[in-house]
Amino acid sequence: MKAVVFRKGKGLVYENVPDYSLAPDEVLVKVANTGFCGSDHSLVAGGLLSDGYILGHEISGVVVEKGAQADGPPVGTKVCIRPTYCGKCANCLSGKPHLCRVNRRTAGIGDLPGGFAEYVKVFGQMLIPIPGGVDSRNAALAETFAAALHGINCTSDRKGSVLVMGGGPIGLCAVRLLKIIGYRPIILYEPVPEKREIATAYGADYVFDPLEKDADAQVLALVPGGFQKTFECSSVKANINRAINLSVDNGEICIVSMIFTPLTIDAPFLVNLKEIRLTASNSNTHQENIQCLNWMAEGKLDARPLISDYEPLERLPAVYRERIDTGLVIKVLLKIGEEF
Repeated sequence: MKAVVFRKGKGLVYENVPDYSLAPDEVLVKVANTGFCGSDHSLVAGGLLSDGYILGHEISGVVVEKGAQADGPPVGTKVCIRPTYCGKCANCLSGKPHLCRVNRRTAGIGDLPGGFAEYVKVFGQMLIPIPGGVDSRNAALAETFAAALHGINCTSDRKGSVLVMGGGPIGLCAVRLLKIIGYRPIILYEPVPEKREIATAYGADYVFDPLEKDADAQVLALVPGGFQKTFECSSVKANINRAINLSVDNGEICIVSMIFTPLTIDAPFLVNLKEIRLTASNSNTHQENIQCLNWMAEGKLDARPLISDYEPLERLPAVYRERIDTGLVIKVLLKIGEEF
């Protein structure tokens, strides 16, 4: 089958790889669409992959074959794919199966080959059936919305003023979800005009270029005292200190983005004086994906405005060099197999 694989010293390469054969407990999915995630870029750019690994975890497709002992939905079911979990460890029993350390198997961002290929081989527990009315492009990007929803769920259920820092896919998804859930006002910090436009269409009440010297003063005029919640979605380390300064007393700050290098809190006493709750999020759950798919089926969520680059699989190495690694994309979605 055709796939895009990581090769040491070369990066992403489009090539033929051996077809999969199924073990009794495995399921074969024919891939329709796969999204390219920011974490994929981090892994490729950092060279943090074994030679020949196939990335891609934002996957939609159709079950085409099942091993004799495999569980999960029947052949012909349209699905998206999430990690396994044991259901018995402390994390699973506390409602955090996405943090399972016992039986977590992950396609495209862990131990299993991913969706930058014509087929993906997974386990039945990983499959989430796609509800009627949800197309394969939306289904592939349900996980992007679920990652943003998980960040929101890592904070309290208090609603109110909210700042989203960074208008990449996760930040834009957060804007849309915050609108659905009922936060007001929703303000986005994002320097790229095209991303600010999507945020406005997704329901942001105000959008600002954070590079403007008076941006903070302008938002504080709209939200006297500061924000009840802030979601850092940009990986810009300076935003943590900015979020602390812009937080209201007893406010919450959730770091949704991944920051891979050390950072310093300039005025840690402000966290004490304001009694700020500083938290973070990681990944998302099956249930959060199901919730986003259901909102898609109801017409409340639409991922398609996020897609800046829609390309066939064979174009991915070039798109990575020309568009992804240069920071020109919003969201890349690959057309790999038959869409639905």
